[in-house]
Amino acid sequence: MLQKSIACFFLLFAISFQWVYGQVQVQQLTGSGQKWFFRQKDDASWLSAKVPGEVHLDLMQHKVIPDPYYRDNEKKVQWVERVNWEYSTSFNVTNPAIMAAKNIDLVFDGLDTYAAVYLNNQLVLSADNMFRQWRVNIKPFLQKANNKLHIVFYSAQNRVDSMAKADLPYVIPDNPRAYVRKAQYHFGWDWGPKLTTAGIWQPIRIEAYDTYPAEKPYKVPVDVALIEKPDDKGTSFYLQIDGKPTYMKGANYIPMDAFVTRTTKDDYRKMLIMAKESNMNMLRIWGGGIYENDYFYELCDSLGIYVWQDFMFAGTMVPGDKAFFDNVKEEVKYQVKRLRKYKSIVIWCGNNEMEEAFYKWGWHQSFRISKQDSVRLIRDYERLFKDSIAAWVKELDPQRPYVSTSPRYHWSVPASITEGDSHYWGTWWGGEDFEVFETKTGRFISEYGMQAMPNYSSVLWYTQPQERYLYSDVLEHHQKAGRGFWKLNNYLKGYMIDSAVIDKMSVEDYTYLTQCVQYYGFKNMILIHRSHQPYNMGTLLWQLNDCWPVASWSITDYYNRAPKAAWYAVKHTYSDNLPPRDKVRPKDLQLQNPNITYKVSGNTITLKATAFAKYVFVDIAGNLERLSDNYFDLQPGEEKKIIFDLKALKGKPVQIKIKSLWDVHHKYGHQ
Repeated sequence: MLQKSIACFFLLFAISFQWVYGQVQVQQLTGSGQKWFFRQKDDASWLSAKVPGEVHLDLMQHKVIPDPYYRDNEKKVQWVERVNWEYSTSFNVTNPAIMAAKNIDLVFDGLDTYAAVYLNNQLVLSADNMFRQWRVNIKPFLQKANNKLHIVFYSAQNRVDSMAKADLPYVIPDNPRAYVRKAQYHFGWDWGPKLTTAGIWQPIRIEAYDTYPAEKPYKVPVDVALIEKPDDKGTSFYLQIDGKPTYMKGANYIPMDAFVTRTTKDDYRKMLIMAKESNMNMLRIWGGGIYENDYFYELCDSLGIYVWQDFMFAGTMVPGDKAFFDNVKEEVKYQVKRLRKYKSIVIWCGNNEMEEAFYKWGWHQSFRISKQDSVRLIRDYERLFKDSIAAWVKELDPQRPYVSTSPRYHWSVPASITEGDSHYWGTWWGGEDFEVFETKTGRFISEYGMQAMPNYSSVLWYTQPQERYLYSDVLEHHQKAGRGFWKLNNYLKGYMIDSAVIDKMSVEDYTYLTQCVQYYGFKNMILIHRSHQPYNMGTLLWQLNDCWPVASWSITDYYNRAPKAAWYAVKHTYSDNLPPRDKVRPKDLQLQNPNITYKVSGNTITLKATAFAKYVFVDIAGNLERLSDNYFDLQPGEEKKIIFDLKALKGKPVQIKIKSLWDVHHKYGHQ
């Protein structure tokens, strides 16, 4: 509700909560009981805010901006990142023990990102790191009543642009985001929108104490070693846990939303159960996102999912000044101390793809980097990741392995197949067939992938009817990869259908077929990887999840974390009972009308076919939950039973559509 008067706003005092933790008195200043307000800096009017939260979500709540996930609305909200924002609340201290304590700290678990904090009109803190906890003494400024906490967030995009300009002619490739300690994907990625957020994204509290409790002695919760041992083919790369070599089957994980505070415990639970039910035992927390919250790691611990934990650096070089290094040191210390108690974390990694990018992404030419600047860039890089972070991790968590970067070599380098971990992008980016892994399977493949459209239900959500044709502006907007549809179509014509008919397809059929090629790709790539065990000891596909509705490499959809076709492929190929590899490419199959029939009894669908059916897709109207199987092959005369969640339909009738590859081939005259 819009507040007409700032004076009126200052009279709104929230219910505060406090408790004693050991010798520390705590009062929370965020959550449902505390009233917060926000505005564009120096604007006349304040609006109610949800804290923790993000400014885009508050603006959406008040209908100031449209949903950036719908159509191409992302373009319409870019102004948000270019202005400054203010958040404010008022509170009383109701516990006398807080005021009586010798020390009173104001603690911020997460400010995004450039923030000036004022308490009762006194500047008490200037923050510049999204990933740090900030703590400041407020005893000289705290009052028993009528306290005003006011935070100004300055545009991160403006700040990094200014810092990059000030450094010229020296250039840090490949984006000014290199200067800021903030989730890098907020600046856009090849699967994500550019939504550079600001706000209070983690709780705020007061901690009062005479003597702060001493840290408990740390005991490593897992026995893990990274085994790199020379052999006749190169050098091994595998994780030994509790003394046993462990083959890792998993995926890369990105933040579950472009707005990280929107992710709920139910979202985490559903996503990680999806990973577990697809027989994964490892997730790699990718370095362009965030260090996840405690609940995520608690779930991984309970589900037996190992975590490869990147530090939050990805795809760019770094500044080398003392202030930047000092900032990163505090970040690393805080995050390692916070996370080291989780047994799921089995390896730390300095960054994602920065070293391979420096040597292999053409930066020297595209940014016209001088030899002198090149030496400086790699020197600063090595000081941070090979010297500094390595030493900080060893001091705080000495028994877990640390690697400075992932991958060790670019996929074009022969050594990437014989040692270290590998991001093999000859498939997709290089346009190579999936079967290339027969000769290019590395020791531990920590990235590889194949794209597909999101589920058609998502396409229906983010488009209007007149936009549902191939390569419409809105469909292109939800395809962030360079030449993404062109690459996708190359795999469709190589594996699924005649190239001449691709552009004639409906969006619904195109969506189905792209999911089939992603299914085929992941199934057969994984089976090849696993056939190379123990030479190969890990396969982590890119990627488990999306942060918004988009054509991507994800095997699950953004909405309701529903499975895409490839999720079912991964479930089968990561199981102990391996399916056979495909011997014939689907486009070369001589398919006949399978005449699929089905009957429904309770939560079970029983299907039959008169001829072989490939990629049978069972679509239940209104259902976004996973089925016991989907996109399966059906032999003539075989009875296939599919279990679904009847409760998810909420009493609605069971309406089913069935599609197989024959339907698409027949419809478009594929020969």
